[in-house]
Amino acid sequence: MDFPERVYTAEEVKNAKSLVDQGYKHNLSVEGTKDFVSKVNNSLEQIKTAGFFDFLQTYIRKIVEIDGITQLRETEVTIWANKFAVENSVDAASLFIQKAYHMKEYLEGELYYGGNAEKRSVTKRIEFLKALKEKTKSQSIREECERLLEMWKDSSLAF
Repeated sequence: MDFPERVYTAEEVKNAKSLVDQGYKHNLSVEGTKDFVSKVNNSLEQIKTAGFFDFLQTYIRKIVEIDGITQLRETEVTIWANKFAVENSVDAASLFIQKAYHMKEYLEGELYYGGNAEKRSVTKRIEFLKALKEKTKSQSIREECERLLEMWKDSSLAF
């Protein structure tokens, strides 16, 4: 069975979930300007370093540059990202993990938006940043992870 082109109807969601449960991984692609693709690829390398690439490939098919608001397009299994979202490769990597977590909850039939869902996805983002901080050999990436973790710790007080 091929992964559904779109994941919208109950049947399409069921088929997608079944494939994911069987270990399906997308051949993740990136579309956009040369600069955008390069920056996303830097983020993907950090996702690999942290050990989260399989997770990302399980739930995201494509990352596409758009001139608009960065968002998960659940029905397309795609992250739409603008050029500003990928400026900071560590932050972009953690954003992609957060969006993949939203997609996971979408396929599992969970409420994947709103306060509690946002709290769960931020927890996944923090888990990624901690893993990257621990596994990277780059001092500058480690420092950026620390800065972002502090920012998320401060913002989590709002939850």
